[in-house]
Amino acid sequence: MKNWRRFLYLFVGLLVLIALLLVWATQFAPPRFRVNTPVQAIFGGIQADEQQLKQRLTAPPGFTISLYAGGITNARVLRFTQTGDLLVSTPRNGQIILLERDANGDGHADRTRVLIDSLNRPHGIDFHNDWLYIAESNGFGRIRFDHQTGQTIGSYQPLVTDIPDNGNHWTRTIRIGPDNKVYLSVGSSCNVCEELDPRRAAMLRYELDGTGFEIFASGLRNSVGFDWSPIDGHIYATDNGRDLLGDEFPPDELNRVEQGQFYGWPYAHGDRIADPEFGPGHAETITGSTPSAHNFRAHNAPLGMEFLTHEGIPKQYQGSALVALHGSWNRTTKDGYKVVALRWSDQEESTRSIEEYDFVTGFEQDGHVIGRPADVRQGSDGAIYISDDFANAVYRVAWGETSTKTNPQPITKQPLPKPEQMDINHEQTNADYRAGKVLYQQHPCAECHEPAQAQTASIPLNDLSNRYTLDSMQQFLQTPTPPMPTFPLTADQRRQLATYLLIKY
Repeated sequence: MKNWRRFLYLFVGLLVLIALLLVWATQFAPPRFRVNTPVQAIFGGIQADEQQLKQRLTAPPGFTISLYAGGITNARVLRFTQTGDLLVSTPRNGQIILLERDANGDGHADRTRVLIDSLNRPHGIDFHNDWLYIAESNGFGRIRFDHQTGQTIGSYQPLVTDIPDNGNHWTRTIRIGPDNKVYLSVGSSCNVCEELDPRRAAMLRYELDGTGFEIFASGLRNSVGFDWSPIDGHIYATDNGRDLLGDEFPPDELNRVEQGQFYGWPYAHGDRIADPEFGPGHAETITGSTPSAHNFRAHNAPLGMEFLTHEGIPKQYQGSALVALHGSWNRTTKDGYKVVALRWSDQEESTRSIEEYDFVTGFEQDGHVIGRPADVRQGSDGAIYISDDFANAVYRVAWGETSTKTNPQPITKQPLPKPEQMDINHEQTNADYRAGKVLYQQHPCAECHEPAQAQTASIPLNDLSNRYTLDSMQQFLQTPTPPMPTFPLTADQRRQLATYLLIKY
């Protein structure tokens, strides 16, 4: 009997010890020991919730919206394999993710797995036969891909590695054109400036093996999405206009991109409207520039786009282009945050007009944001797939189906303790906090995040400790969401700045 009681006391004591260790690990441990639960590694990000999607998101009558896959950190560019699997680029993780097609018919990707890892902020992806091309922030490469097995073959081959990737716009979008050449869009290094490197703010073209470099078109500030029209065969590309000129100017653009043409930036915007800072003295250049084919509202941030060609959708959408409007940051009232359809009129090419219609809305309501569309892609089933780098998700919009989806489990985390709650022995944390404060003051963070110092609308840093762990905040600082620039921080400096931000905000 004594032995049994001794065993019981030891068992209870062990349980108490384990509980105390768990409390210490989540509440009081220094960062190097703290338990990191999964959270969204995106500014202001949330976890996609299908019940909320049903309440908030709307599409044209006859379409249903569902959550195809969740928990995909920083989901950006989408591309389908020949067998219906869906690839997703995740720049912040340096990975290409493969979502296995929905073979069991439950409305969700059957499995999620990492296809390729350890890449340099991969963004654009495209196929040419059995080659998978990947655009990293400093260039692009390719790897063999077996469409039947969904597996890569051999090693990844970097082809171009010298594209500058400093400054504001580090995402690179890659497409293989009908001419079997590689097209690569490279954004500007700044909000507005005269670039020293002509490869910035341009669309580049290469041979399939990375040789034969040429500047295909210039004056494109940040053309994240582009596709070839089934109507006229031309490239149409979205373009993000500059910031800090007020809520309504300049417009974001859709450009019909032609070889050798200059599209105005930084001297002009839209229909050759002169920039107030860089336009004076460049009248001849502005006159010779190519105006936009269509204007979006200012600061809507159009990103991915695709022309719809599948017959499994209503006829009025076939031949239209869907565009993901990522949404505004430099605006007093939020705008964008939706997917729109662009329809070309049936007039002659010289007078053909483009009209814009809402397709999926509700990501933003009364200033409350639950998602930011990043890319759109039509599957072989005719359904539309939308990536969301804010809610870390991929949605499916289908014609003539009934939604029968399940709700994902919510994700929670413990915030970092405030300074007064911290153990006074956490010398490393306290030192990092002080160093991070200095870094915050040294870099132009306040120009965008402190209302008193912002030139226009600011992005307040609120409640960060409930949205990030120390690790995910460091990942964000290494791969920030454009247009936030990448700062030349060391790993230690990223840890210090992350510590300061999580404790302060």
